[in-house]
Amino acid sequence: MSTQQQDMEKLVETLSALSVLDMSKLKEALEEKWGVKAAAAAPMMMAAAPAAGGEEEAAEATDFKITLEEYPADKKIAIIKIVREATGLGLKEAKELVEATPAVLKESSPKAEADEISKKIADAGGKVKLAGL
Repeated sequence: MSTQQQDMEKLVETLSALSVLDMSKLKEALEEKWGVKAAAAAPMMMAAAPAAGGEEEAAEATDFKITLEEYPADKKIAIIKIVREATGLGLKEAKELVEATPAVLKESSPKAEADEISKKIADAGGKVKLAGL
């Protein structure tokens, strides 16, 4: 196995150990260093969609961005538990994410999973925004 392949495997292992919050910070740092945006192609594709009918695209969306909009202060612990379950974050990271509301819980999630997370947070008293991708 070449040194380059070994380095890539080490990098994959290191990145796999990062939390979602740390991955988000890494993405932002790389975007800043390289002068690019990770979602640069998405706005171009979305610009053509209104001509085809904006409501039809929303109905056809299969992946959703899940954003925690707000939550009642007395339900914070319940919301943190749901966020931990949905994202796989540790307690500290989930708490920081909830306290940073409005915060993106998942960048891309299948419709069924997005609906389930949304329902759980709504049942706990929080407010979630789903945006079709």
